[in-house]
Amino acid sequence: MRTPRWTTTLLRAARALGSLTGARPRGGRPKVGTSTRTPGAPPPRATTYPGDFVGTVRTRYSPRPDGAPDPGEIVWTWVPFEEDATRGKDRPVLLVGRDGPWLLGLQLTSRDHDLDAEREARYGRYWMDIGSGPWDRQGRASEVRLDRVIRVDPGAVRREGAVLERRAFDRVAEAMARRV
Repeated sequence: MRTPRWTTTLLRAARALGSLTGARPRGGRPKVGTSTRTPGAPPPRATTYPGDFVGTVRTRYSPRPDGAPDPGEIVWTWVPFEEDATRGKDRPVLLVGRDGPWLLGLQLTSRDHDLDAEREARYGRYWMDIGSGPWDRQGRASEVRLDRVIRVDPGAVRREGAVLERRAFDRVAEAMARRV
């Protein structure tokens, strides 16, 4: 069944209004195994992207049920393209630390890079399997990219997907330290 055009227009207007006002759902942080979605498109970026983080990441596992994004959580946010930071894609990101006002994150994908790992490595891209979780509504297995650390504006996080289990987070942190 197709949605009437006026309904689509009304939904877009409501989403735009919500993103402009910074509206967020009330209540606490989702528990492991749950997923929430903040209505609306990715909010407009308040600041210019300063570029990917370069250097040693001091990883921190500190998810808290306070309604704010924290390291150890998988969130949905805007991820700039490497070749053009003015463009990008909304995708899941594992938060791994902080850099001043910025959160540091590693992008996730449901694409299986095991089949093209050699090719990816030639381009300096390294991926690690982390399994499936509530951050992917279709329950697909995910991989995390270890070699690119993205700065994330906490205000641009649009949906909190899940808390990654501590053991999995520690494995990612160890693998990232070997690659970055």
